[in-house]
Amino acid sequence: MERDEQRRGAVYGLLAYGIWGLFPLYFAALRPAGAWEILSHRILWTVLLCAVVLLLRRDLRWLRLLRDRPRLVLGVTVAALLIAANWVIYVAAVLGGHTTEAALGYFLNPVVTVALGVLVLRERLRPLQWAAVAIGALAAVYLSVAAGSVPLIAVSLACTFGGYGLVKKKVGVSLEALHSLTAETLVLTPIAVVLLGVLTLRGDTTFTTDGAWHTALLVLAGVLTATPLLFFAAAARRVPLVTIGLLQFITPVLQLLCGVLLLHEHMSAQRWVGFGIVWVALAVLTVDSLRSYGVSRRG
Repeated sequence: MERDEQRRGAVYGLLAYGIWGLFPLYFAALRPAGAWEILSHRILWTVLLCAVVLLLRRDLRWLRLLRDRPRLVLGVTVAALLIAANWVIYVAAVLGGHTTEAALGYFLNPVVTVALGVLVLRERLRPLQWAAVAIGALAAVYLSVAAGSVPLIAVSLACTFGGYGLVKKKVGVSLEALHSLTAETLVLTPIAVVLLGVLTLRGDTTFTTDGAWHTALLVLAGVLTATPLLFFAAAARRVPLVTIGLLQFITPVLQLLCGVLLLHEHMSAQRWVGFGIVWVALAVLTVDSLRSYGVSRRG
């Protein structure tokens, strides 16, 4: 029975990371909508979808947690702003033809997460984790020197998503996945409304001007935001953390393949070398995770 649950969890994980990995194709299909319009629709349709599901489930009692715990509200607000920044940077990268650099950001994310654990949470690293952080830093320096500038998209994505995970850890696991997504998008809803209002006044919206298919794709943003997160939550309950750690590499691999093979973005030799250095760092982290998991199992 436990093995069946783990298999089911692995499938949920594959679905979650697979959907996230194919996001570049979805966002590219939303042209000529801009990153801010896409962000606004993503927030509004997601919060509407979450509200409908919660009402159908009659699942509103958790809102008392937000009412009674100001610290939790603060954490949710900071997390919401970080994930919104991550979303808009990522969409802008795809629309601007920088999907491969965005993929680099998600390859760097595990290394940044480990580094934040040291700097903010004062966690103690094992030797292989230190080695992975050093190799990841080397990759960032190499890419900066080779390109003549810091890979801002990659660094921004890694830092915003790493910061998002850090805030969630600091706040504590007080909300399940659907509740957390609802709370975060509720925080962002006024911002989305203002953004859409400004874009409409400027004549920069495409929701009703580019055909029914385009409108449907924008509405679909709610489903595509909520679905992989719920798959991920289902996977996390069923499989070991080390499995989740290995599955997460599916997303940037698919993003990289989408950028190079389907969106026809150019990858210079220097960038391939930089990616290779990052992959060495990830391999070191993976070995460390597998060793640590093996020791804990034997203990």
